Amino acid sequence: MRTLGDRVVADGLVIEDECAVRLVREREERGEDPVRLLLDAIGIGARVLDRESAGANADFVRAELEKVTHEFEQVLSSRTGEVSEALAKKVDEAFGAEGGHVTKAIERHFSDDSSAAVQNRVRQVVTEALAQVQQSLVRQFSSADSQNPLAEFKQGVVRQVHAAAAEQGKSLRALDARMATMQQEIAALRVEREKLAEIEAERERGTAKGRTFEEEVAAAIDQIAAVQGDDCEAVGDVSDSVGRTGDVVVGIDGCSGPSRGRIVFEAKNSKKSRPDALRELDRALEQRNADFAVLVVPNEDKVPAKMRPLREYSGDKMIVTFDADGEGPLSLELAYSLARARVLMQRSESEGIDASAVHDTVERALNAMEMVRAIKSTLKGATTNIEKARGAIDTMAAQVRDHLQHVDELVRASETGEGGEESPAAPEPDPQSSLI
Repeated sequence: MRTLGDRVVADGLVIEDECAVRLVREREERGEDPVRLLLDAIGIGARVLDRESAGANADFVRAELEKVTHEFEQVLSSRTGEVSEALAKKVDEAFGAEGGHVTKAIERHFSDDSSAAVQNRVRQVVTEALAQVQQSLVRQFSSADSQNPLAEFKQGVVRQVHAAAAEQGKSLRALDARMATMQQEIAALRVEREKLAEIEAERERGTAKGRTFEEEVAAAIDQIAAVQGDDCEAVGDVSDSVGRTGDVVVGIDGCSGPSRGRIVFEAKNSKKSRPDALRELDRALEQRNADFAVLVVPNEDKVPAKMRPLREYSGDKMIVTFDADGEGPLSLELAYSLARARVLMQRSESEGIDASAVHDTVERALNAMEMVRAIKSTLKGATTNIEKARGAIDTMAAQVRDHLQHVDELVRASETGEGGEESPAAPEPDPQSSLI
């Protein structure tokens, strides 16, 4: 057997391996080339032997490496111990508690028992400096010599203190005078406040209750009544046979003949509870022999609790707000017309009145009034489009008056249809007679 270039030549090669013989025989029986099988077997076996040889070499190298590493670790451990002992000896010589030269140097420079210690030297220097500064300050503040730089400052301070004391005395004397004047003014204001409290208490008792507000209400109702042809009389200070509750009494159609009904208006510039308000209106109805009673208050804050303005109560009572400087007499006009229509409907004995039409018109008037109030509320905080908003208010107010006139026409139409002759017509509303 020899090698020839990149080949191996074997003469008279005989293989007795049982597995190889069996595989070759099977190839021959199938008619395949047995030489190719034999070449493959030799190649595969050669590669396996090569890998086993490489593994054996790797195990050998690994064993040698472990041996060398173990020997190096032993040598390194021995050398490390020697170095550690030498380093510990040097550290002990430098930092030992008894004989270390670094420890001795630190103790010499920082120990409280050593006069050469840093903190002791610093303390000594600071003490000497403070003593010198103190002596210098004492000399500067105690000496009046012109050479002393603080002498003029000291004299200036003394002068300023005397001047401040004189000025303070002057200010205190002026303050005393002002206090006396203020006490007099306070006494006068106290007297005035007591007088105002007495006037307010008198108003609450009813002897002079809201005289200005009552007069405004009476004047506004008189204007409204004049437009309707009704008779208006301010009777706040006039007592009937049983009392004088009720400030203004209106006789419906009183200007053209006998009164067809009476409406009493009670002006209150204070807030009452619901029961008190109803009792007040009941007394007004009884004492003024009226058919309908209206409580007039200056604003919604004075409306009795759990009651709403422009809403009927018990069919013969109503609450309304009247603010001459705010929304004007429009709410009062609406309450007047609603009360007038209710009295005329109650006095009529016929069933010809279209109650549903009256009710619908009243509801539309109330809704329009709510819109007027909403626009009025908007105008309070508005800074632009004021003229446009006022035009809308005038339009809404005109609608309210139209609805009220329609209510009056419905009532009059029913009465005319029953009686056979037409009642005297009320004069047309004058737009200038009522202000919003």
